[in-house]
Amino acid sequence: MGSGSLLSEGIFDIEKLQERLLEIEQVSADPAFWNQQEKAQTILREQAGHKATVGEWSRLSGELQDAKVLLELAEEAGDEGEAEEARKLTSRVETGVEAMELRRMLSGEQDHTDALVSINAGAGGVDAQDWADMLRRMYYRWAERRGYAVEELDLQEGEEAGIKSVSFAVRGPNAFGYLKAESGVHRLVRISPFDSNARRHTAFAAAFVYPEIDDSIEVDIRDEDLEVQTMRSGGAGGQHVNKTESAVRIIHKPSGLVAKCQSERSQHKNRSTAMKMLRAMLYAQKLREKEAKIDEANSHKKAIEWGSQIRSYVLAPYRLVTDHRSELKVGNVDAVLDGELDEFIKAYLIQAAG
Repeated sequence: MGSGSLLSEGIFDIEKLQERLLEIEQVSADPAFWNQQEKAQTILREQAGHKATVGEWSRLSGELQDAKVLLELAEEAGDEGEAEEARKLTSRVETGVEAMELRRMLSGEQDHTDALVSINAGAGGVDAQDWADMLRRMYYRWAERRGYAVEELDLQEGEEAGIKSVSFAVRGPNAFGYLKAESGVHRLVRISPFDSNARRHTAFAAAFVYPEIDDSIEVDIRDEDLEVQTMRSGGAGGQHVNKTESAVRIIHKPSGLVAKCQSERSQHKNRSTAMKMLRAMLYAQKLREKEAKIDEANSHKKAIEWGSQIRSYVLAPYRLVTDHRSELKVGNVDAVLDGELDEFIKAYLIQAAG
């Protein structure tokens, strides 16, 4: 299907989006709108996403019309140069429409939300800790390419190199919808820089992605089910982090889930953030249990279990990144590790939608 037919058939209900934008403008004009800060921020993020979609649609429609006019002029004048320019413009429109179609696949209840990401080093010793740090950089670069904001919430550095674990928030339109494709175990094969004999090593790290839910979603957490621990923050941060127990770790005893935060100097703020992370984890767990009852083989359940390896990154003896769910293979390993993940995310979403 060409770009022209995609645009003319209206794969996006632009009129409906414009109506929703008008509703949000009316709601946000009410002085009471800001009484619930978190809910207001959620609505404004929705507004930003819809505005981006409408703006992109208008831009592509204009470019497609320009291409049609340019092609007609080229045919009349017999100008092959203008005809080639029209083809290039049409190709750009097709690429843009494909990107919009990809965003349309993000139909999950929380796909539009910000994402909370947790990376943990697995088997492989110091190589696994270095690999976890490489994954952290990969996702930071991916977020940077998209113009998303990243807030690091907790970091546990490795003794020799790399990191044991990290938690961070990625904030931007559809951040969770995209990054949910990354939940699972990531495997690295390379010549270890930590092996004096230059042998090939395999290392594992797991990425877990949760939607950052707002207070309008109820998650039942009883105080008696929580164990709250405070400690001194680790890592860089000046003398303050070493003198006060501002870092907070909350353990949800029934599930065994643990949420940690040390990004703020205030213990109160860190506790608030850790509770938000725990709510997101419990919400995601609840969704997975619901999905599992419907289909034991559903993709989300497989994607987050420690034993389910979703992707391999081989740097030696050959160079190749393979996604084991979609079977997509990419030879430019350096580009992938530098944050070029959209091919894998697209393949995952297409497979999930099918």
